[in-house]
Amino acid sequence: MSEELKLTSVDLVSATQKAQQAKKAVAKGVNGNKVLSVRTSTTFRRPKTLQLPKNPKYLRKSVAHLPRLDANKIIISHVNSEGAIKQIEDSNTLVLKVDRRANKHQIKQAVKELYDVQALKINTLITSKLEKKAFVRLTADSDALDVASRIGYI
Repeated sequence: MSEELKLTSVDLVSATQKAQQAKKAVAKGVNGNKVLSVRTSTTFRRPKTLQLPKNPKYLRKSVAHLPRLDANKIIISHVNSEGAIKQIEDSNTLVLKVDRRANKHQIKQAVKELYDVQALKINTLITSKLEKKAFVRLTADSDALDVASRIGYI
């Protein structure tokens, strides 16, 4: 009989301990173990979310436009002055008037396409008349004087 009492008293003690733990858990709440992260940056960055690719129901443009700057639109004309001819003879450089929107890569591609020569280096400037002038330095294997005479420049 005494063994039965001991078992029940042990069970009673463990039951009271469990009850005390449950009481503490209820008082503390479910977020008691949550650790707040310390922010070291002053900027708040939003989390990356799913961004699906665009899938329009219809095209917004019915017909695509022609390229705004092709080789013939990039190179407008040749500069035919004493200084330009001196550049051709001395430094193997063509002087061209080009579209203001064209960049050096586009000018290089247009010279290659129209004149079949490789450009080594291109310098550009915008003149006081607000026109863009390009100094196209050709590689050593192509002669600027020969190219100028072939295209009717000189």
